[in-house]
Amino acid sequence: MKLLVQRVSEASVEIQNENIATISRGVLVFVGFDPSDSSKEIEKLTKKLLNYKIFNDKNERVALSVLEAEAEILLVPQVTLSVRTNKGLKPSFSGAATPEKGLELFKAFKSHLETSYSKLQTGNFGADMSVSLINEGPITYWFEA
Repeated sequence: MKLLVQRVSEASVEIQNENIATISRGVLVFVGFDPSDSSKEIEKLTKKLLNYKIFNDKNERVALSVLEAEAEILLVPQVTLSVRTNKGLKPSFSGAATPEKGLELFKAFKSHLETSYSKLQTGNFGADMSVSLINEGPITYWFEA
């Protein structure tokens, strides 16, 4: 399981020119799943995402977590985080979970996040999405379980 987490002042997702999700101050989280991923990875990365220091405190130091900053989360499935790119000039999807397993894991991750935190919006698994964002800092983190 892989997360690409970007601190944003705003972010949104559109599908066929229709806005389906928008956040203001928060994190845009792209998530990709590997074939071996399970609830163990979901639990580990949920805790890390919610508690990792991403936001500035009153002294302008990166010292606040999503929970502490009461920031919003926009969760977007992105299979290409799990593709292999080390050989040739074409991505290999063999390192990614199947679409069925990916959907199951995405739903489980979303559900797990929702039980821990209410400020969550998501993109749609398997959809052709347009994602817009304003990255702050820029601050971008890579989490992997």
